[in-house]
Amino acid sequence: MAKIFGGDEDEAKTRRVVGTYGYMSPEYAMEGLFSVKSDVFSFGILLLEIISGRKNNSYYKENSVNLIGHVWDLWKQDKALTVVDSSLGDSFDAREVLLCIHIGILCVQELASDRPTMTDVAFMLSNRETMLPSPNQPAFIFKQHNHGMNSSSASASGGIGSVFDETITILHAR
Repeated sequence: MAKIFGGDEDEAKTRRVVGTYGYMSPEYAMEGLFSVKSDVFSFGILLLEIISGRKNNSYYKENSVNLIGHVWDLWKQDKALTVVDSSLGDSFDAREVLLCIHIGILCVQELASDRPTMTDVAFMLSNRETMLPSPNQPAFIFKQHNHGMNSSSASASGGIGSVFDETITILHAR
């Protein structure tokens, strides 16, 4: 946690943003707002990192330049188990790993109000028969796009064109 707040507070505004960007919730990173859901976001990142064996900020694969985007893409394609760390081989329970991936994605949803509380997370992890809600889009999904060259001219010239990172995080006004 970047700052401790009183027992009767569930949200506050800080004067400056501190912490590691790959683990900060979007509302904290962009607006300095933190709540009990800020730590849920960080927990979700850690859960996905443990499952994949990769760090969120250093993940580069296909169109996703971070782990959240890659896991989300695989989740939507019903291929989430392909993110599991290859060093595990076949020595894992697929149902348990899918449960953890599902919970991880629920924790990194873009809107804090959509994320579960840590109490909910603990319940979901210990009660495997509980029906989990469908996750909404996570925050901080970064995509790479080629600009200035189409794919045929890029491959013909041997280059990939210039690459710009773009975020598709959508902010909602209060």
